[in-house]
Amino acid sequence: MPRRGGSVGRAASTAAGVKARGLQGRWAFLLSVLGPAFVASVAYVDPGNVAANLTAGARYGYLLVWVLVAANLMAMLIQYLSAKLGVVTGRTLPELLGKRLRPAGRRLFWMQAEVVALATDLAEVVGGAVALRLLFGVPLPLGALAVGVVSMGILAIQDFRTQQKFEMAIVGLLTVITVGFLAGLALSPPSPAGVVGGLLPRFDGADSVLLAASMLGATVMPHAIYVHSALSRDRHRPDPHTAVSERAIRRLLRGTRVDVVSALGVAGVVNLGMLLLAAATLGGVDGTDSIEGAHAAIEHALGQGVGVAFAVGLLASGLASTSVGSYAGATIMEGLLERRIPLLLRRAITLVPSVVVLALGVDPTWALVVSQVVLSFGIPFALIPLIRLSTSPAVMGGFTLRLPLVVGSWLSAGFVVVLNIVLLWLTLSGSG
Repeated sequence: MPRRGGSVGRAASTAAGVKARGLQGRWAFLLSVLGPAFVASVAYVDPGNVAANLTAGARYGYLLVWVLVAANLMAMLIQYLSAKLGVVTGRTLPELLGKRLRPAGRRLFWMQAEVVALATDLAEVVGGAVALRLLFGVPLPLGALAVGVVSMGILAIQDFRTQQKFEMAIVGLLTVITVGFLAGLALSPPSPAGVVGGLLPRFDGADSVLLAASMLGATVMPHAIYVHSALSRDRHRPDPHTAVSERAIRRLLRGTRVDVVSALGVAGVVNLGMLLLAAATLGGVDGTDSIEGAHAAIEHALGQGVGVAFAVGLLASGLASTSVGSYAGATIMEGLLERRIPLLLRRAITLVPSVVVLALGVDPTWALVVSQVVLSFGIPFALIPLIRLSTSPAVMGGFTLRLPLVVGSWLSAGFVVVLNIVLLWLTLSGSG
C-alpha cells in the first residue's frame, strides 16, 4: 500500500503539471490572437506623424509629452471598439454601414471614404519616396514608384498565402520602424525629470496649441478604424454565417484587448521616443518641420549612423503604412459597394496620384500637410458610426459597451472631432 505522503506528492505533481499546461495553453492562445492590432497600429507611426513629433520636441522640449500619452490612450479605446465590432458581428464596419444606408447615401459615403484612403496613401508613398532620396539620392517620382512596387509584393503575401503571413511581414517592418526611430535615444537619452514634468497638461502660447492640435488631430486615422474591423473579422470570423458561442467570443475579446494594448503601446512608445529624441538633441534647431530637415538635424547632432537608421525607419514606415492603406481601401469598397477588385490592381491604380504629384514638383512637406487636412474631414464619418454601432443591442447583442466605455468613447470622439475642426480652421486660416 503506498504511503500517504507519496500520494500527496504525486497529486501535487499532477496539479502542478495541469497548472503548467494551463499556463502554456493561455500563452499559446494569446500568441495565436496577436497580429491584427499590430497591422492597424502602423497607421500611428506613418510618415505623417514624424515631422509633428520631432517639431514638438525641438520647439518645446518635453512640454507636450502629455499630448502623446492622452492620444495613445484614446487610440487604444477606439481601435478596440473597431476590433470588437469585427469579432462580435463577423462583419466589417463598412459592411455594417452599407447595409444601413440607402444606395445614394452608400455611394456618397464611399466617395468620401475613398478620398480619405487616397489622401492617406499619398502621405505614406511620399514618406517612403523621401526616405529613398535620403538614403540613395533617388528622385522622388522614381522613389514613389519603387515604394508602390515593393508594397505590391507585401500585399501579394496576403493575396496568395494567409493573413498571418501578411501580419508577420507588417510586424517585421514595425520592428524596423521602432529600431530606426528610437536608435538615437541610445546616444542621447532624455531627461527623466523633463519627461515627468511633461505629463502635466499645459501650453506655451498659441503655436504650442496649434502643434498639440496637429498631434492630437492625427491620433485617429479613419482608415485604421475601417481596416481594424476587417483584420479582426478576417482572422477570427472569416465565415460570419458560422455560429460562434458566447464563451468563444468572450475569449477572443480578451485576446483582442491584449493585442490592442500591446500594439498601440509599441506605437505610442515610437511616437513618444521621436518627441523625446528631439527634445534631448534638437532644441532650438530650425527646419525640423519637414522630414528632410529633421533628418539633417538628427544626422548633424548624432552622427551619420543614427541618420541612416532614421531614414531606414522612415522607409519601413512608408512601405508598411501604404500596404495597410491599400488593404483598408479594398475593405471600404467591398463593404460599401459590395464590389471587390484584386488588391494588387488597386495598389497599381492608387499609386498613380502620388507619382503624378511628385512628378509635378509638388513640395513633399506641403503634400503631407494637405493629406492630413483631408484626413481630418473623414474622421467623424468613421468614428461616430463606430460608436453608435458598438452601443446598439441590435448589432452587438449582449456585447454592447458598458457605461464607462460608452462615456469614454463619446468623450474621445468629441475631443478628437473638435481638435480636428480646430486644426482645419488654423491650417486654412494660416494658409490664407
